Amino acid sequence: MTIKVLTFGCRLNTYESEVMKQQAAEAGLDNTILVNTCAVTSEAVRQARQQIRKAKRENPDARIIVTGCAAQTEAGRFASMEEVDLVIGNEDKLKSESYKAMPNFGVPAEEKIQVNDIMSVRETALHLIEGLEGRTRAFVQIQNGCDHRCTFCIIPFGRGNSRSVAMGPVVDQVRKLVENGYREVVLTGVDITSYGTDLPGEPKLGKLVKSILKHVPELDRLRISSIDSVEADKDLMDCIANEERLMPHMHLSLQSGDNMILKRMKRRHNREHTIAFCNEVRALRPDMVFGADVIVGFPTETEEMFQRSLDIVGECGLTHLHVFPYSARPGTPASRMPKVRGPVIRERAARLRALGEEAFQTHLRSQIGKEAKLLIEGKGLARTEQFTLTEIAEGEAGDIVAARIVDASHRHLMAVGL
Repeated sequence: MTIKVLTFGCRLNTYESEVMKQQAAEAGLDNTILVNTCAVTSEAVRQARQQIRKAKRENPDARIIVTGCAAQTEAGRFASMEEVDLVIGNEDKLKSESYKAMPNFGVPAEEKIQVNDIMSVRETALHLIEGLEGRTRAFVQIQNGCDHRCTFCIIPFGRGNSRSVAMGPVVDQVRKLVENGYREVVLTGVDITSYGTDLPGEPKLGKLVKSILKHVPELDRLRISSIDSVEADKDLMDCIANEERLMPHMHLSLQSGDNMILKRMKRRHNREHTIAFCNEVRALRPDMVFGADVIVGFPTETEEMFQRSLDIVGECGLTHLHVFPYSARPGTPASRMPKVRGPVIRERAARLRALGEEAFQTHLRSQIGKEAKLLIEGKGLARTEQFTLTEIAEGEAGDIVAARIVDASHRHLMAVGL
């Protein structure tokens, strides 16, 4: 083993893990495990700690460096683990110099911590990478941090305030990835619909998307990651309507279907806006499918409020649900609100997941008989333009294959090449 990376959480972390590996190698590290953590839930933190212990048991001579959002917000908790040699912050994990000054074995926990004040960071530099190892699609970071303060969320304290990468470097990075053979690129960040507010002229996400598609005509497929629908701009809506290379799959940062809960979460949309947005997008792009993040059991949530989250699945035609049982994060306003009992949260989460599974099965069945362009991921598996996993015998990893959907299992589609 030379350098191994354990990645938890979002697509942005996946991209940053590749940068970390590159920077650590430039620093001359060897026999090291980098752990890129997530802080979105207490369960994510628990899993990271569990995997750190496992990694040390399996690689007793390796050094372990912990970073990411959970390391930024809970540095002392990770530094106190005897398996951990160094804890570095979210900004410093992307710099080679951060990996050059490793402390000696057995130092006190406080000497392991190299975490800066993330709120003092004002810029996000684009780190040029050749691609992502073992993947047929590439991620490009366009933005980091978040200026909003949702009452349940710890992420701004792990990522800092919103800051954007200038359009030119983003376009250059996409062009480089396409030259390296990538057919699909995913734009990623913490709050990508806030893109550009800190840049000269305040270009919005839609302008960036148009610029990429215009200046990199060789790019076959462009995706955007999770968005805040209330911030979708006119250029983005125009791209949805008219740019076939922008894939018909959007993941919404929904969080709840109840207006009072949304207000207590300090979200900026309400259920009526979300439903109207989905209807408008689907009118512009009939093949669009929607995913959504939904938190279950947020403090003060009643059964009636939860029912509105169930209802919005059908009202918005949601297909891919990410269901999160509410997890109190210390220091957030929601952690001081009246709690919903754990058994109630678990029961509601199970009901919403079951409804989400019904919606997904309906989506799978609706695709049978249709033609699709599949990006081959390898080992007989591919993704449709709507990001649905599909089994197909034809094609090599990285190919885009024209196919017909002939059947569906409970988890994926089945296709044959045309």
